[in-house]
Amino acid sequence: MREPHVHSEVGQLHTVLLHRPGAELKRLTPRNSDQLLFDAIPWVDRAQEEHDSFAKVLRGRGVEVLLLHELLAETLGDSRARAAAVLAGVDERAVGTDIADTLRSHLSSVDDEALAEILIAGMTFEELPAAEGASLVRRMHHAHDFAIPPLPNLLFTRDSSMWVGDRVAVAALAMPARRRETALTDLLYAYHPRFSHVPRAYGAHSAPVEGGDVLLLAPGVVAVGVGERTTPAGAESFARSMFADDLAHTVLAVPIEQARASMHLDTVCTMVDRDAVVMYPAIQDSLVAYALRSRDGELTVSGPAPFLDAAAEAMGIDHLRVIDTGLDPVTAEREQWEDGNNTLALEPGVVVAYERNVETNARLEDAGIEVVRISGSELGSGRGGPRCMSCPITRAPL
Repeated sequence: MREPHVHSEVGQLHTVLLHRPGAELKRLTPRNSDQLLFDAIPWVDRAQEEHDSFAKVLRGRGVEVLLLHELLAETLGDSRARAAAVLAGVDERAVGTDIADTLRSHLSSVDDEALAEILIAGMTFEELPAAEGASLVRRMHHAHDFAIPPLPNLLFTRDSSMWVGDRVAVAALAMPARRRETALTDLLYAYHPRFSHVPRAYGAHSAPVEGGDVLLLAPGVVAVGVGERTTPAGAESFARSMFADDLAHTVLAVPIEQARASMHLDTVCTMVDRDAVVMYPAIQDSLVAYALRSRDGELTVSGPAPFLDAAAEAMGIDHLRVIDTGLDPVTAEREQWEDGNNTLALEPGVVVAYERNVETNARLEDAGIEVVRISGSELGSGRGGPRCMSCPITRAPL
């Protein structure tokens, strides 16, 4: 068991946190998928097969795979964690006082595994435990409305937490459908025996920052996308935290389009080697960065400057090699939408990518990058690739 430690995107991957999709995906319908941030209704059995294959690929490369559901159930064995989980799982404003009391009593009575399942998969009004007395809330809600909403986006473990150095940052997720993910992740790191000793780098109640926007370009150099999910205030607060804990000397705040197709920085750019990125060519010339540094304890901000130039300067290299998504503008747009840029590095020059992005994978290989292909026809329905689905906990230093 290696101690948590991550200083780059590409150091050899030793330990990673995944979440195998489960009953929470079966809650998705055409009526609620937009609200729950999915673009399609996934075939759950196939999504599980694809995820199992992803985990098998990682284990086959010597990576320790931790599964969030199992860790959460183990965490709930701590009475403090269980009490906090029950409190976070019930929103009295949504269900009213009587149902909230009934729900809390029910959740407190089930075993750890069942409680973990409910907290992730949610509970409908039809599934609520029986209660005496009249309830307007029960009568006015549809039987299949959620008394406890499911968390289908928990699949994307990168977003709710990220490791920088020997510290974990629990993200402040921006979208209402995802905010309860923060509470579960926070519990896991606070009470699970494997992580309870780990110091924090950023607070879950700070301004919004999501892990998909945070790229560790090199030891001491962090890029933070600012767009649909991470705010300028979040990027600045995150930078101050990095400087206070001596985890970075430069944080690059990178404005990105506030659109579904580019919700996070890692949907348009990821590291594939020490000095190389795969990048959506439509933004290559327009992407800029503000450089944040700390001087005598005071924050300084310079720029904006072209992102590739600012990144290379901060990393101390002549230039970043850029590998384009796709082959032509139409293919690039299609493969960017299908997470062609969203790769997970297993070690320098070796990445996991969705097999469907044929042209992008070919370009990566032409540039000397080994591509380990996985299927993602169902996993990608929530707009996330291998990087989104993985939270590295331990990487070897470069």
